[in-house]
Amino acid sequence: MRRFLTPGWLGLHAIAIFLVVAFLGFGWWQFDRAQAGNDRSWAYTFEWPIFAIFVVVMWIKMIRDELNGTETTKGPKVIEEPAEASVKREIIRQQEEEDPELAAYNRYLARLNSETHRRD
Repeated sequence: MRRFLTPGWLGLHAIAIFLVVAFLGFGWWQFDRAQAGNDRSWAYTFEWPIFAIFVVVMWIKMIRDELNGTETTKGPKVIEEPAEASVKREIIRQQEEEDPELAAYNRYLARLNSETHRRD
């Protein structure tokens, strides 16, 4: 539990508490306006507390993710290279010695092939 007392987490706690209090205050303000006769404020009376609930839910989710060890700030995962990729590279290298234009064309085709597999 000490990890939630670091400066970064204390800042997140403070922001979450501030937002919840502010959103509930805005909801109360809209409730007062709605009682004064502003019909549009009735929708906002319920909308602001929903925003406050959303902040609480996301705050709890961040804490649970931290406790479970889920890392959301990491970069993209490294995709392992298939075994045949090294064989293809060797073939292209051999072709490069024999015919540089054919090797360049094969590299181009291999790049296109790898790009289409990433989108799937």
